Amino acid sequence: MTKKSTRLFSLDVLRGITIAGMILVNNPGNYGSVFKPLKHASWDGLTVADLIFPFFMFIMGISMFLSLRKFNFELTKDSFFKVIKRTVLIFLVGYVLNWFEHACWGNYFNFENIRILGVMQRLAIAYGVAAIIGMALKGKYLIWVSGAILLFYALLIKFTGSETVNLTNIVSALDVFILGESRMCTQFAVEGGVLFFDPEGLLSALGSIAQVLLGAYCGKLIIESKKDNHKIIEKISIFGIILLFIGLLMNYGFPINKSLWSSSFVLTTSGFATLFLALLIWIIDVNNYKKWSNPFECFGVNPLYLYVQASLLATIFNMFGIKDLVCDACLLPCFGAYGASFLWAVLFVVLNWIPGYILYRNKIYIKL
Repeated sequence: MTKKSTRLFSLDVLRGITIAGMILVNNPGNYGSVFKPLKHASWDGLTVADLIFPFFMFIMGISMFLSLRKFNFELTKDSFFKVIKRTVLIFLVGYVLNWFEHACWGNYFNFENIRILGVMQRLAIAYGVAAIIGMALKGKYLIWVSGAILLFYALLIKFTGSETVNLTNIVSALDVFILGESRMCTQFAVEGGVLFFDPEGLLSALGSIAQVLLGAYCGKLIIESKKDNHKIIEKISIFGIILLFIGLLMNYGFPINKSLWSSSFVLTTSGFATLFLALLIWIIDVNNYKKWSNPFECFGVNPLYLYVQASLLATIFNMFGIKDLVCDACLLPCFGAYGASFLWAVLFVVLNWIPGYILYRNKIYIKL
């Protein structure tokens, strides 16, 4: 016997805010002229931009828990292959996006230098592993498994001296060993050479898996509240405060770091995500203030499709010089370097919203 899923309007809105934020942050008019809150921290630290991706990861955990109810959290042959199929599909879509960027510049078959990992691939890995864990444990012990992963990862990074940028960084070393230097997307000049690094690397995916499991536990709290929004707000607010407190405390031993997806980063961003969701539930689901959120719902009901669409359009606009033409000829003279860069990002979000709105109005949901 299957159970009906529980859907919060505010959850769609929060998902939409994160997707719109990802598109905004990833597509400035000029990377050299970006307002500080919209820049990622170069290593340790936390900016507004650093919150967006982990927010989506956390939300994915909530949605995953709600969707796994239809399998009664039973790891059967059918449920296992459905999870694996979705995992592979999302991973391949991410890889094709990387290939498309190379192909647009004439590198059709230069597979040796195509980045294998990325945002979509990180989502795929975290979702696949977390979903299998959730079903294998029948939805139990999520918080404890997540905590064990975060503790193990923190100790591994600490004891190997990998919390800093150095040539012996184990996160980088594993990626380079398995994938090769040419497939890393970032380089750091360090004493003794160059550190090749991927912020969506294989080992740092441990933090992402733990974050999805924390989201799943938040989903469990929502289900246990039996659609009583006041109870949901109370339970997840307490949960969010605890996560935030532990994350900020852990920062002293294992700094908040998005590139490493550190344990303190996971806990702190999950805490913020939980509290933001509680706020949205109070605004939208309790007090029924919904009109302002409709544009974000358009992003929230087709999140991965619109992210893929934005990635493809960004590559095409760069290849044909459309972005440079609009920014340099139209926006720069009127708004200056920083204003033009920001306005292009906003316009690009709006451009991607238009197809999203059409899909939303026609109740077309493209799922990956």
